[in-house]
Amino acid sequence: MAESYNICLDIGGTKVLGVVFNSKKEIVFRLKKKTKSGGDSSDNIEQLIINVVKELIDASGIKADKINAISAGAPGVINQETGVVLFSPNLPWRNYNIKKPIEKEFGCPFYIGNDVNVGVLGEYKYGAAKGYKNVVGLFVGTGMGGGLILNGELFTGNKFKAAEYGHMILDPEGPLCNCGQRGCLEAFSSKQGMSAYIRQQVSRGRKSSMAEAVENGVFKSKVLKNALAEGDSVAVEAVDRACHYLAVASGNLVNTFSPDVVVYGGGVIEAVGDIFLEKILSEVDRYCMPSIRETVEFKKAALGDDSILYGALSMIKK
Repeated sequence: MAESYNICLDIGGTKVLGVVFNSKKEIVFRLKKKTKSGGDSSDNIEQLIINVVKELIDASGIKADKINAISAGAPGVINQETGVVLFSPNLPWRNYNIKKPIEKEFGCPFYIGNDVNVGVLGEYKYGAAKGYKNVVGLFVGTGMGGGLILNGELFTGNKFKAAEYGHMILDPEGPLCNCGQRGCLEAFSSKQGMSAYIRQQVSRGRKSSMAEAVENGVFKSKVLKNALAEGDSVAVEAVDRACHYLAVASGNLVNTFSPDVVVYGGGVIEAVGDIFLEKILSEVDRYCMPSIRETVEFKKAALGDDSILYGALSMIKK
């Protein structure tokens, strides 16, 4: 049988990661492209995806007719069955059918799903949650995403809107979240939430090596890693606060779903996951019912940057 390939993409607000998988499910080529999603139209993002796929085909030296399928994870509410992006917070898509133009361009099936759902699926099929049937996934990045596997199936809820754990309200009087609500998990524990806290402390005259990194937006994860290594007190506080609310949220999720495992992923966890896991574990027991807590494990994602890519691979119906 001739070798065939799958192209998998992780489409973000700032970058597109693309890889080529061979038929043994090994990554044989990878590519990273910056995106400028700000004022781009839907067509530009679509063109970007097409360009990345073409570049992957050209640079890897595989023939276009050897592509079995293309699959992607992207932020937002996405109908996995129809390929329609209903809404995406960081990309200019509303009720946008991305599936049709990609399939027309490349003549092969195209699959797309919510990035964190797809990332949790990747960890379930190939990573830290392999072999478990019920999985809660929390991905800590610029925002806060969630994914849920119940009885071995990705649970996406009514109209593919489930597992928005980032907007679980933990303090109705808390900081404002981008969603318009107050005190969401995302407003405390994401890079946006931690950056806002650090900015606030710096504006009060406190010193932090992260002051510059958060001045106009969110820090890069490696900057946080360096600040924690230096014992930067403002950074340590921001992380303590983030982990406290992650522990509260995790306890609520454990009590709700009684999962086999809770998996933490995303850029922050990849950079400083051991610190986060240790802090979450130090207090999560307070927020779980003991009888449920004793049957759940807490783990870091194992696939790092590739969780979404492997999840995209597992969406492909051969």
